This record gives sequence, structure tokens and C-alpha cells, in this order.
Amino acid sequence: MRNRQGKKTGVVLSLKRYSRLMENLHDLAVVAERRNEESVAADEMKKRLHKRGLL
Repeated sequence: MRNRQGKKTGVVLSLKRYSRLMENLHDLAVVAERRNEESVAADEMKKRLHKRGLL
């Protein structure tokens, strides 16, 4: 989409594409929020997930 001066002002996306972009944006926000958290080893995470019945 362009305005009268020919400047780009918008886009048209499919709902599916828009949803994927919003999911990606959410994922990036979560990563940014958790950036300073201590990491957990994969084996430890597996133990935690098993304990919670998620694996």
C-alpha cells in the first residue's frame, strides 16, 4: 500500500503468515526476558520434566 506521495504505508499478509510472525515476536520477547537466567543442563531439564510427568 502506498500513500499519494508513493510512500509505502502498509502491507497485506495472510492470517497464517501474520500469526507466525506474531508467534516469532512472542518467542523473541520471552528470550529477551529470560536472557539473564541461569542455564540448565539438558539432563537436569529431562529429570525435571519426567518428575512433572511431561516426558
